[in-house]
Amino acid sequence: MRGVLLALVIVIALVAAAVGAAVMWLTPDLPALDKVKDYRPRQPLQVFTSDRVEIAQFGSERRQALPISRIPMRMQDAVIAVEDARFREHAGIDPLGVARAVVANLTGGMRQGASTITQQVARTFFLSSQRTFERKAKEALLALKIERELSKDDILELYMNQIYLGQHAYGFAAAAQVYFGKALDDLTIAEAAMLAGLPQNPVYANPITNAQRARQRQLIVLSRMRATNVITDDELAAAKAETLRLRSPLQVSLHAEHVAEMARRMVFERFGEEAYSQGIKVYTSIVASDQQAAWQAVRRGVLAYDQRQPYRGPEATEELLADGVDGAEQERAAAHALKDHRDDEELRVAIVTEAAPDHLLAQLASGEVVRLAGAQIALAQKALRADAPAELAIRRGAIIRVVRTAPVPAKAGVPVASGWKITQWPDVEGALVAMNPSNGRVRALVGGFEFSRQPFNHVTQAWRQPGSSFKPFLYSAALEHGVMPATLINDAPLVVDESQAPASWNPQNSDGQFDGPITLRQALARSKNLVSIRLLQQIGVPVARDWAGRFGFEVDKQPDNLTFALGAGSTSPLQMAAAYSVLANGGFKVAPVVIERITDVHGVTLFEAPPAQALAEPDRVVPARNVFVTNSLLQEVTRSGTAARAQQALKRPDIYGKTGTTNDAVDAWFAGFQPSLAAVVWMGYDEPRSLGSRESGGGVSLPIWIDYMARALKGIPVRPAEPPEGVQRVNDEWVYSEWAQGGALERIGMDEELLPPPSSLPTAASAAASGVPPR
Repeated sequence: MRGVLLALVIVIALVAAAVGAAVMWLTPDLPALDKVKDYRPRQPLQVFTSDRVEIAQFGSERRQALPISRIPMRMQDAVIAVEDARFREHAGIDPLGVARAVVANLTGGMRQGASTITQQVARTFFLSSQRTFERKAKEALLALKIERELSKDDILELYMNQIYLGQHAYGFAAAAQVYFGKALDDLTIAEAAMLAGLPQNPVYANPITNAQRARQRQLIVLSRMRATNVITDDELAAAKAETLRLRSPLQVSLHAEHVAEMARRMVFERFGEEAYSQGIKVYTSIVASDQQAAWQAVRRGVLAYDQRQPYRGPEATEELLADGVDGAEQERAAAHALKDHRDDEELRVAIVTEAAPDHLLAQLASGEVVRLAGAQIALAQKALRADAPAELAIRRGAIIRVVRTAPVPAKAGVPVASGWKITQWPDVEGALVAMNPSNGRVRALVGGFEFSRQPFNHVTQAWRQPGSSFKPFLYSAALEHGVMPATLINDAPLVVDESQAPASWNPQNSDGQFDGPITLRQALARSKNLVSIRLLQQIGVPVARDWAGRFGFEVDKQPDNLTFALGAGSTSPLQMAAAYSVLANGGFKVAPVVIERITDVHGVTLFEAPPAQALAEPDRVVPARNVFVTNSLLQEVTRSGTAARAQQALKRPDIYGKTGTTNDAVDAWFAGFQPSLAAVVWMGYDEPRSLGSRESGGGVSLPIWIDYMARALKGIPVRPAEPPEGVQRVNDEWVYSEWAQGGALERIGMDEELLPPPSSLPTAASAAASGVPPR
């Protein structure tokens, strides 16, 4: 017995000597604790809406650093229970934990680690993860040093903000968003336990990639929470029974990717690479509910148009295992074949595992297998025929798109998959921008159908012909030259002198008809091209171009010939929205604003847009009476004209706007407003080509505009227009007061001798007298 005790004493002495030597040898090499004493985590660039909904994060690490006081105690308890139950008692190293690990390792039990939370902090901030004696020794010494210089709360705060938890999430606040789309304060016990189980191995027990392992780990955490008395038996039972709703990797809380990219570029231009790690925050003018409504409206409108187009064939073809191979192997092979094809939360990517003329089977990236038949394959019926061309044919291994729909009832016992149909990724683009016309703040901006496939921002970067959506600005110019809503203009064939337009130009009305003498009001409502040309001939191209400049259009981007009348110049949807805002706000020019404010990680303002100012007369660019009468014409367009569907669908009269369709329907527009909100929709192809002979702004863009406005204007009271000074009602029509006695130009393009002499027309001086200086 004495021999055993002596041997034990000798071993202990040798170990103590070795430890002492290690301490003396390693202590001088220990790093200073600046990293943890002055903790500056790499925090991503964050972009928010005006109502503080996160749009995006940019940076390699998703992190939201929180002080320990803002981390819920339930989350703290869960982490401590499973990672280091004696965290509050030990001094950085837990002898009991070390003893348990040694016994387990020596007796062949499950291999255990003995690292405390403090040791994990030491390793995370200062050391590698290599399993060497030197690293473990340094880790222990650093843990002791950290415990001497930082409080327990400081250490736990470092751990809970820095630890990697999978899916690019660092820290528990980011993980709560990534996995559950929630703030830490909103987590249930079951959700907190799931997150607390991640630090041990965030890849192995990731709930998104391996739900079964994550569940096993969660149950361990819950049992440890009960063992340490941080939850009750009832809470344990409820947490075990709770079904967790994980956020899909495809799910995005708010689609505003083009806005996020605008913010990212602006910050990067100012701060360079540091923009992605210093916790800079960008606050935009976007309103979350408006943005979501706009994104959904564009998606629905583009997909509705594309469903009218022929099927273009599979996106690709992949090799699958031969028929007869084990089903599980087939499923794995299909999943592997899909891994390089981008999935979408709506247009789901799938691989065809069986194809026949009357049905097909396809496996989604999620592993779900769907069977499509009947109406569900109508779009691609020709592609399923045996004689289908190779580039069109859907065969086994074809990569296709499917979209969820309303359930389809089975037919006479034939199993028909419910809730899916074949679709295709659209190659047309759409865009929508909406802004507050009183201050220029952009409330919604959708720059394209899908940012990941086409990052080009069609709202700000696409310069396209506006077509007839530009006509209101020509009509506005005409009002200042004696042309009133009741003026008769001849809608008849017109021979244009080659000096006034391109030689090959042969303008026609879109409806192919000539209505003879019609009023200015009727002409805009029916979008009569030949009337617009005669109108421009009457007032002159230079005058009309200059007037358009008042609304914010770039004059040098507008043609200096008669094609100006039909919107043959160039504009962007954002510029068009700003121009229509002048009409919506009563005649004041406003500058669009998307980026409101940029702050550093501490909330210090680095940039701020000029504050919104009340509209004032010095900023007026168009007379109030001109705007009022122009708007009365636009109201007629949405009441009885080419956009009559607008007032009908929205069931309100305070809707104003104009459709626009360019030659061969290359560009389709609808631009309009309610006095509190101006919005513009565009649709077309990036490589300009016709949308189709039967397509128009009223057919493809107006439905998107209505879809958006129906939600954006919900709860907004109807605002009737009040006539300003200088207009009168004569014979049920509005007219400038000075023309109320019949002095206005009443006929254009019919009996030239009936036209008043030029001297009787309003001049630049009379326009100036109405409140707007000549330009």
